[in-house]
Formats: sequence, structure tokens, C-alpha cells
Amino acid sequence: MENNRTCGNGIEVIQLKWFENVTYHKEDAGMTNIEKVNKFLDDAKTFYFLTTDGDQPKGRPFGFHLLDGDKLYFGCGTFKNVYAQLTKNPRVEVLAVSGQEFMRYDGVVKIVKDEALLEKVRAAMPQIMSLYDKNGWEMGMFYLENGHVEIRGMLDLKEEFDV
Repeated sequence: MENNRTCGNGIEVIQLKWFENVTYHKEDAGMTNIEKVNKFLDDAKTFYFLTTDGDQPKGRPFGFHLLDGDKLYFGCGTFKNVYAQLTKNPRVEVLAVSGQEFMRYDGVVKIVKDEALLEKVRAAMPQIMSLYDKNGWEMGMFYLENGHVEIRGMLDLKEEFDV
């Protein structure tokens, strides 16, 4: 879809609309920075977790995240390649798209072993955790330290903050 207009200097600008309506608004009053990240991920539904495997970049879709207190947790099976990658090189990035905006959230992985947190994960994802239990798999939980967030439109920076 295109929306053409003319700038003050007479040059025609073509604006491409690649996505649906914007669902994130930085005017979300009273939200902490980590709550803004959580809301963006909720709105996006699926987001992409980016790691490296040696010198090769790797990305894969994620859907699970859990805001607990002031930490935003992610999880994946400890038997998966992604878990080995993030333990070897804990510098990662999360990429999400919502409406006409996208978010980059980078930081350093901090792995957490916390049974109370795992119980919250069980309550949030009973079918997946049942499958993990049945197969003897372990869910590796982690959050990002020293996080930095950029929320961008296709052509501009909308908001930037640390978490």
C-alpha cells in the first residue's frame, strides 16, 4: 500500500505501509521501562531471539516471556542449541514487530534457577511444561542484564531507554 504526499520543496514522498495499525504508544503513562518492553512483546505475539553460533548469527521465533517484579524472563529448553549459544556468548538481542514499529532489546543473559519462578511458568504454560516433565527436559530461565531498548518506525527512532 502506498500513501504519496508532497514535501514543502515539491519533492514527492512515497510512504509504504508494510504493517497494520500501530499498537505501541510511548505515551503509556505510568509504565516502567520493563513494562513497556513487556507490552510491546505482548502486542507483537511472536518475537525473535538473536544469538551467535561461533561467528554465525542465529535467530529463532520465541513467544514466551514472563514479567515478574522488575525482571522480564524468557525460557527455553536446556537441551536446545539456543541455550548452548546464549551460555557461550550471553550477548543477545530480542527483535519484535508490532504495527509499524519494531523494537530491539539487547543485553547480557543472566541465567536463573528458581523453583518459584518455574511454578509460575507451569501455571502460564501447563501443556508445554507437561511435555517437558514427560520427556525429562529442563526449562532454562533467564533475563537480560544491562539492557538497552530502541523502538523505531521504518524511518525514525521513536524511543530509546535502558532497562
